Amino acid sequence: MAAKISSMTGYAVVTRELPQGVFTFELRAVNNRFLDLQFRMPEEVRAFEPPLRELIASKVGRGKVECRVSVNAGGDGADAAMLDEAALAQLLHLAARVQALAPSASALGTAEILRWPGVLTTQSLAGDALRDMIVELCGEALTQFNASREREGEKLRGFLVERADAVAGIIADVKPRIPALLAAQRDKLLQRLADTGIATEPDRLTQELVIYAAKIDVEEELSRLAAHVDELRRTLARGGPVGKRLDFLMQEFNRESNTIGSKSVDTQTTQAAIELKVLIEQMREQVQNIE
Repeated sequence: MAAKISSMTGYAVVTRELPQGVFTFELRAVNNRFLDLQFRMPEEVRAFEPPLRELIASKVGRGKVECRVSVNAGGDGADAAMLDEAALAQLLHLAARVQALAPSASALGTAEILRWPGVLTTQSLAGDALRDMIVELCGEALTQFNASREREGEKLRGFLVERADAVAGIIADVKPRIPALLAAQRDKLLQRLADTGIATEPDRLTQELVIYAAKIDVEEELSRLAAHVDELRRTLARGGPVGKRLDFLMQEFNRESNTIGSKSVDTQTTQAAIELKVLIEQMREQVQNIE
C-alpha cells in the first residue's frame, strides 16, 4: 500500500466545555511555499503560543496555517460564578460610610452590588493546567486536521496518477511512429532537392540529412518524459512531504513537452504536444496543493 501524502489545505475545530466556559481550538490552512503559522488568541492564553507553535510545526511541514483559540464565558460559565464575601463586606462597609456622610445618597441595590467589580468571581484554571488543556486541544485539532489533509491528498494522488497514465499513453502512441516520420521527412527533403535540379554531393547530402533528422527527432525527449512519468509514480508511492519534489518534476515535464512541440513537423506530433501541455499544466496546478 502506498504511503500517504497530504494536501496543504485543511480545516479542523474542537471544543471543550468547562465550568469556566467553552474553549474552542480551530485550525485552517491554505497553500504556502513554507510553513507560516499565525495565531489568533485572547491575551490570557497568549503566553502558551510557543508550545503550540512547536507542536504544530512537528506535525505540519508546509502551508499557511491559522490557529484560533477562543473562550466563550457564556452558557455554563455563569453557573461557576461565586460570591467573594470579603469584597462584598468591603463594598458594604464603604457604602455605609457614604450614607453616614451623605444621608441623601441612594442605597445600593442587589443588581448594582453584583455588578460591582470583584464581588462575583469565576473559577479559573491555574496557569499550568490551562496550558496543558490548550495544548491537548491543539493535539486533538491536529489529529482531525491532518486526517482531512490526508483524505484530500489521496484525491490529489489519484488525479496525478490518472494524468500520468494519460501522458504515458501519448508517449506510447507517438514513439513507434518516429522512424516512419523521419523517413517520410527525409524522402520529402530529397524530393524537394530533386525538383530544384541542384546537384548535391552525396557526402554533403548525407550530412545535411543527419542534421535535419536530429532537429526533428523527438525520441530522446519522449524517453526522458517517460522517465519523468516513472519518477512521478515512484514519488507518489513513496508518500510523505513530496510537494517540492513534484514541483521540480513538473518543470522537467514542461521542458520536454516544449521541446517536442518545437521539433514537431507533422500534425499528429503537434497535437500530441498540445495534449501533453494540457495534462502537465493540470498536474502542475494540483501539485501546488501538496505538502
